[in-house]
Amino acid sequence: MTIEIKYITIDGKRMAYTSMTEFLVQVGKNRSAYRTRYRFVGDIHKAAAHYRAVNVGHGYKKRLYAPSMKVPTIAKQVT
Repeated sequence: MTIEIKYITIDGKRMAYTSMTEFLVQVGKNRSAYRTRYRFVGDIHKAAAHYRAVNVGHGYKKRLYAPSMKVPTIAKQVT
């Protein structure tokens, strides 16, 4: 299996990832810890689509997280 290095620009920042990078869409409530709802390997576009589809409100929070990256939190929303 060949590992590909891919690039994407998010919020004006260029980011590199591989075809084996794990992306997690996580949801939490108030001060509780985040729980993983969706997991994608190597497909940030699908992960971002699922992140945008999650509705939060009334104390809930969500984030797009990549544990293997230097700065693991890619996007975050808290209500």
